[in-house]
Amino acid sequence: MIQAPSLAFPHIRHAFFTRDGGVSDGIYQSLNGGIGSRDKPENVRENRARMAAALGVAPTHLVSCYQVHSPDVIVAETPWTRESAPRADAIVTRVPGLAVGVGTADCGPILFADGEAGVVGATHSGWKGALTGVAEATVDAMEKLGAKRARIRAAIGPLIRQPNYEVGQEFVDRFTAADKANATFFVAASRPGHAMFDLPGFIASRLERAGIGGIEDLGLCTYADPARFYSYRRTTHRGEPDYGRHINAIAIMG
Repeated sequence: MIQAPSLAFPHIRHAFFTRDGGVSDGIYQSLNGGIGSRDKPENVRENRARMAAALGVAPTHLVSCYQVHSPDVIVAETPWTRESAPRADAIVTRVPGLAVGVGTADCGPILFADGEAGVVGATHSGWKGALTGVAEATVDAMEKLGAKRARIRAAIGPLIRQPNYEVGQEFVDRFTAADKANATFFVAASRPGHAMFDLPGFIASRLERAGIGGIEDLGLCTYADPARFYSYRRTTHRGEPDYGRHINAIAIMG
């Protein structure tokens, strides 16, 4: 697992899990946490139990939502099951012993913490969530639990980066229609009518405008490192039938 120095609080544990250290095989090798994947359910359960153990919580206390590329945030107070998982793209909590996590395979995972208040959050930020404000909504939800904006630290984990994120002109138009300044997050692609998008840069800019206390970008690309990371786009380019999902999670110790 990968950790962010900015989130190294003594009573908080976190991890951006890689694909190493699990029991899955084939295209899912090895630490696939994707309940929605077509991996063997027993393998995913074991993988998630290993992640929970690394975070110091019970397997039932590592919770994630049913992600829908929205700006919606859930407050976690008690564990839930996959069948009762809320539809959202961010989770915040102040409950010790409960790990909140999001699944990714190119989208941006963001982990948040206010170490003094004991409030944490996990956010799944693809381009749509980033554009519609899921990061800012997470900060707002943390404040309602007692966090202070100026104390909140955020770490951006492994995600697809600009050299590997080609998009069409309609994608660029959507961003520049929202704010002409968003043009700075695109550079020309080799194909006419296409551009390369800087998703982590865009996420960081939204966090900066939110006025939080610190932002750390781990600088890791899921697409470019198949040995450590799953990637939806790489899977698509290779014509593979499915892909694994990373879990990115944070917990307050009990």
